[in-house]
Amino acid sequence: MPKQLKKFKWIVTILLVIIISLTACSKASQNQFQTSQISNETVQTITVTDLIGRQVEIKTPVHKVVAIGPGALRLVTYVDGIDRIAGVENIDKKLANGRTYNMLFQEEFAKLPTIGQGGPDSTPDAEKLVQVSPDVIFVISLLDKSKADDLQAKTGIPVIVLSYGKLGTFEEDVYTSLEIIGKVLGKEDRARELVDYIKGVQKDLQDRTKDIPDDKKPTVYVGALGFKGGHGVESTQGNYPPFMAVNAKNVADTLGQKGSVMIEKEKLLAWNPDIIFIDEGNLDLVKQDYQKNPDFYKSLKAFKSDNIYGILPYNQYNTNIDTALVDAYWVGKVLYPEKFSDIDPVNKATEIYSKFFGDKGKILYDKMKEVYGGFEKIKF
Repeated sequence: MPKQLKKFKWIVTILLVIIISLTACSKASQNQFQTSQISNETVQTITVTDLIGRQVEIKTPVHKVVAIGPGALRLVTYVDGIDRIAGVENIDKKLANGRTYNMLFQEEFAKLPTIGQGGPDSTPDAEKLVQVSPDVIFVISLLDKSKADDLQAKTGIPVIVLSYGKLGTFEEDVYTSLEIIGKVLGKEDRARELVDYIKGVQKDLQDRTKDIPDDKKPTVYVGALGFKGGHGVESTQGNYPPFMAVNAKNVADTLGQKGSVMIEKEKLLAWNPDIIFIDEGNLDLVKQDYQKNPDFYKSLKAFKSDNIYGILPYNQYNTNIDTALVDAYWVGKVLYPEKFSDIDPVNKATEIYSKFFGDKGKILYDKMKEVYGGFEKIKF
């Protein structure tokens, strides 16, 4: 018996050694295969032309990216690139209401390394960028050609400059930027889907409103727009994208100035628009001013006729394109109810947010409503 037991133990030992050896060989072979795969993948090189005309070579596949400057990170999240982000600017480490991508992905951003302060006037931190070893650096607004070349030379990492264009909504620069991100991340289909959707929204809004005669349109004004801080009712904008999208008769367009502008209250009295929208991000400032100057507001036609409406803020570290489109349908519903009779603005908002952010986007309108009030008449 002792000899048989010894023999049995010896056989078991040999079998265990064989099994362990085979497992180790299998893992080594698998690792070699995976390494070989990665090695084969990274051999491919693509060239993209960025938004300032630079030819940038990229090794693919791209596994890690960073996005710096106003709105760069937003565009990456639009193209489903959240899983590729290696670090974020400090400006996105904390919750920023109204910045929709930040509201949705705050938990993910909080866990990522900081790659610089961020902000519209910030300077890229080459040292911190290198520390997270991205394959590509996307950047918006912060760099001209020479500075982009300099950052690329300092870091040894391809730098791609993107843009939102002049108004940040239905802009060719936006479409090109999304397509570049899609190409770099290997998500061309997603980028094309989103670009086609934005163009489809633009066409739908135009088709509904392009044939309305000017004399059948109410005059309209938007006030309390945020621009480098909060402002009251005097803050407005010529060529306001949600108004332009539905061919609205914006009284501020008569100024001949594009972009944000501060007017005198007397100018608003002279215009005396039929309908006024208030940016809900600064609604408190307007209500405070109303308490101080009720006679001014009560002399305005829109206040007399109870035609004051809230609108969701969409300018927050550049344009939240998703919210700008949501606002455009709300504006259309208010100004031309018969042309938008089939549109429920809340349902449309959910559709748009879901198109930009997938299933996570379904909760966005409720989050925005909780913070700002949502689509409603404003009571004073």
